[in-house]
Amino acid sequence: MCGRCPESLRKTDRYTAARIDMKPTTRRRNLSRRAWLATASGTAATGLVMTRWDALKATTPASRASTAGARQIPAASADPTKVPGRFVSEVGRRATGEQPVRLLRTLALSSSSRTPLQDLQGTITPSDLHFERHHAGVPEIAAEEHELLVHGMVERPTVFRMADLRRYPQVSRICFVECSGNGGGAYNRSRMPTAITPQQLDGLLSTSEWTGVMLSTILREVGVRSGASWILAEGRDAAVMSRSVPLEKAMDDAMLAYGQNGEAIRPEQGYPVRLLLPGWEGNAQVKWLRRIEISDRPTMTRDETSRYTDPLKDGTARQFSFVMDAKSLITFPSYPYVLPDRGWWEIEGLAWTGRGRITRVEVSTDGGRSWADAVLQPPVLSKSTVRFRHLWNWDGRETVILSRATDETGYVQPTVHQLWDARGEGTAYHQNHQRAWKIASDGAVTFGLGDLL
Repeated sequence: MCGRCPESLRKTDRYTAARIDMKPTTRRRNLSRRAWLATASGTAATGLVMTRWDALKATTPASRASTAGARQIPAASADPTKVPGRFVSEVGRRATGEQPVRLLRTLALSSSSRTPLQDLQGTITPSDLHFERHHAGVPEIAAEEHELLVHGMVERPTVFRMADLRRYPQVSRICFVECSGNGGGAYNRSRMPTAITPQQLDGLLSTSEWTGVMLSTILREVGVRSGASWILAEGRDAAVMSRSVPLEKAMDDAMLAYGQNGEAIRPEQGYPVRLLLPGWEGNAQVKWLRRIEISDRPTMTRDETSRYTDPLKDGTARQFSFVMDAKSLITFPSYPYVLPDRGWWEIEGLAWTGRGRITRVEVSTDGGRSWADAVLQPPVLSKSTVRFRHLWNWDGRETVILSRATDETGYVQPTVHQLWDARGEGTAYHQNHQRAWKIASDGAVTFGLGDLL
């Protein structure tokens, strides 16, 4: 230790040195034996965990949810104060008992995987658990050969390589991305489910810190011509996903994102660059972005005419319904949890809105007859998820719990009846009505929306 270190640290260092000052052969023999024991026990534990995980993979989503607790029980190990731990590594890994996974819908080119909302803490989604939605698989693209063409109603059509984009001023912001179909498959009068987890309900939602360059910076660089009012964003995947976006949004807070949670954006999320539209439906935030065309009208592509429109109950359809309205979801208690005792429990969940900040979340523990304000856990950011909490003294009787969010525009998350009255039941998109969980007298928690219909 250097002479400038505190005396207490110098004493500690001398003590450590004294402990190590033993015969070299004795120290080497003892350490080798301990290291061997640690390696052997670690290998056995890994084998046990992999066996459990292989079994879990073969089960149905519902049974996987009911046995999720098995993944959280670490294998027995020796006293860690008596056995040396693992060496340092180039890439860290999760603890043996903490193995959250995305839920795969189906192994197909056009498919999705869902974020385990009930297993996460805070608001940031780990990058490897961010939900997926793609229409023709995940392309493998090398950043050094990727190009982005910006053309159309511009003064200087330009091809940007990734090295070019990184030369512009870098920005970061935290915001959610949500599929417009999130929750749409779970709510139907004729087949209302009960055994369904938050991940299955609303797992097409994730929050990240995104890093990149503002799209407005690039558009000013190419010089948008007078009269332009829309852009077309086109992806480089096999589906050539393309969406029309109003120029107003592009010049406001849209971003060309190439970073996510402190690292390069992941291939599933659009590596090497994607369009980020904070607060808007995920399908408009084109991944693997290769082309932006500026025009004076929407392009009316396949992906915004044959799908991602909302049929209304009067026979018309709502198109370009970009903004994700205020929504909230209780993540605990939820299916398949069983409350073991009556008494005090903390209800918690997530709330979000594409129109700004969440200003209020209310919780009902009596099926919506009365409401109480929940506590919003800082930070409360614009167009980002916020975690809410509410202490509840359960008396052991059967009940239904709900949450409802209000955003800074005054919009209040509707009931399912209010949503159906306004829009009918023919759409699978933008289903932001209140979610409900039924608590049985034995503490079993199931999805409870059907009890309110």
